[in-house]
Amino acid sequence: MILKEDVEQVRARADLYDIVSASVSLRPSGAGTYVGLCPFHDEKTGSFNVRPALGVWHCFGCGLGGDVFAFVEQQENIDFREAVELLADRYHIELHYEAGSRKSEHAGSKRARLIEANEAAQRFFVSQIMTSEALPARKLLGGRNFSQADCERFGCGYAPQGWDNLVRHLAGKGFTQQEMLDAGLARQGQRGVYDYFRGRVTWPIRDSTGRTLGFGARKLYEDDAIAAKYINTPDTQLYRKNQVLYGIDLAKPSIVKKRQVVIVEGYTDVMAMHLAGIDTAVATCGTAFGAEHAKIVRRLIADDSLGAVQLVGPLKVEGQALSSRIVFTFDGDAAGQKAALHAFGLDAAFLSQTFVAVADDNLDPCDLRIERGNEAVRSLIDHARPLYDFVIDAAINRFDTSYTTGQIGAVKAVAPLIAQIRDRSQRDVYARKAIRRIGIDLDVMQREVRDAHRRLGVRDEDAYAPRRRFGTADGADAGAAPGAAAGAGAGAASRGANPYANPAERKALERRGVAEQTYYQVDDAVFICEQQFMAMLIQVPRSVDPGMFASLSLSNFMTPVFRSLFQAIAAAGGLPSNDVPQGLWMHSLTKAGGPMLEPVINELAVMPLPLPPSEQDVRGAGESAQLREATPAESRYAAELLAKLLDIGLMRRIGSAKRQMAALPDGAEKIAILGQVTQMEAARKDLQAQIFGNTIG
Repeated sequence: MILKEDVEQVRARADLYDIVSASVSLRPSGAGTYVGLCPFHDEKTGSFNVRPALGVWHCFGCGLGGDVFAFVEQQENIDFREAVELLADRYHIELHYEAGSRKSEHAGSKRARLIEANEAAQRFFVSQIMTSEALPARKLLGGRNFSQADCERFGCGYAPQGWDNLVRHLAGKGFTQQEMLDAGLARQGQRGVYDYFRGRVTWPIRDSTGRTLGFGARKLYEDDAIAAKYINTPDTQLYRKNQVLYGIDLAKPSIVKKRQVVIVEGYTDVMAMHLAGIDTAVATCGTAFGAEHAKIVRRLIADDSLGAVQLVGPLKVEGQALSSRIVFTFDGDAAGQKAALHAFGLDAAFLSQTFVAVADDNLDPCDLRIERGNEAVRSLIDHARPLYDFVIDAAINRFDTSYTTGQIGAVKAVAPLIAQIRDRSQRDVYARKAIRRIGIDLDVMQREVRDAHRRLGVRDEDAYAPRRRFGTADGADAGAAPGAAAGAGAGAASRGANPYANPAERKALERRGVAEQTYYQVDDAVFICEQQFMAMLIQVPRSVDPGMFASLSLSNFMTPVFRSLFQAIAAAGGLPSNDVPQGLWMHSLTKAGGPMLEPVINELAVMPLPLPPSEQDVRGAGESAQLREATPAESRYAAELLAKLLDIGLMRRIGSAKRQMAALPDGAEKIAILGQVTQMEAARKDLQAQIFGNTIG
């Protein structure tokens, strides 16, 4: 077990925003909240919310959520201890364990050790590229117009010939043979462990944060024992070929900024693209572009700028000439057209329209750059064609449509392709475009498309229709991301507007919180008050007056989940002291609430509040910071909610006392209860004056 103080040190140092944004494109949404597409389930409308200041994330789509450790556990498929160790490695924090002995220098999670082994292998390969033995490697790279500086930029290296050069090097660095095998750097032979990469040019395959997960390598010598021209690291705990993209570490910032990505087919193609100025280029590694790759790209380029309205097609991107798009570079030959058809089946996974770029003479980007220069590479991407048009035209071009039989053949070939387009409007447009090329009546094409659509079982949908998750209150759309739920109200708040200046905006935001929560499907004033108070208590505990809070009891809450949450707060020690870190407060509360209440706490932590943002409630305040001081608006709102809860509690007690009085005969006991009722009614008047005074003020 890792010492608790070390765990809290890692929690305090870990930047949840940086860790999440490495794989998810996050956009601001309300005060201190960010929203994006969930990395743990497939979705098109962002419901993944991150609150860095509290160190909490929650997805309203799949229900997953938690702290920074929970995110790493889910993303890396590791346990809690390994997540702590991985983050400790990242932030250079020394961990100590309950046994009392300090772990050795190379101790840590298995995943962290495999990353270290890959990083050490990368340094070794790079160190070999300038040796005399590596001359064929330098000639190959130089022949593709890559300078030494270019090779250094992309991490090109050389795996020397021989048997166990890398194995011996890594052994000298303290790595075991099992770690080398597990990292895919070595293989077990009859004569012992030997290098997997030998006599080849190497490229490091990294994740979006720059960690080396594996390698790609090209054959240089005819006597290579492995016949394949290119080989990659086999699947390991780190490396999954259908989940990695070469160049993503270099391209990610530009992909997010430009909302564009260019998919090429090789390592040298990625290099050529970047050197030509196409800094959004990535490549698959030994496999076709698939659904898992599509998820990676979609999370980085997704555009939800119109909230619940689904955006399709190329979108204008401010500050650049080209719209947002995904561009595949394929050969124009049969293999390239087959690859385009495969991508065609994935197109529904993207929010931006997919394009295809095919060079004259079927040159790949690297050869195109060699023969015609950087401008030709840029022009190739500038003149990319929509994927639908490319695939449909390729099918039509196979037939001689000057003959009736050729026309029918083209219709039969094209109809199943058009039928796969889910959006009805686009399907109709492409049917009309196809008949103009084929020269046949529209009703013939539409009949074939309808038959194919029914036969293929393609789900019919309107790509522009709002996505709704469940019922809404007052006509509010619950399909949008909860962070985007703030709408006009949060927009006014973010501009510093008085939240009480427009009661309609505040009421709309309160009702939105009701509509989007998943743990209690009731919309009433009592629930709203209890929900808003619990959200304030979790997000800004210093806004709650300790004296008034001490007057609360279980009877002040009617909603079962909030009664349980009130008990969990008591189990966590009640209101936290002012010097408690944000992250520790959330950790203590979720620990006290247990697995049943953790999703509720996470939802409340990211729920937008009808208040202007605090200057401290932004990224950078961090969960390592102490609980921030509440703003006057937050304290006023918390006091109003607390007064309402106390008032309704008094009302219930008064009703109970009056029922008790009605059952009693006249006498001292009845008079005593009447005195209690009189005191409680006076207390209610004071609370109501406070509530109305705050609302007016």
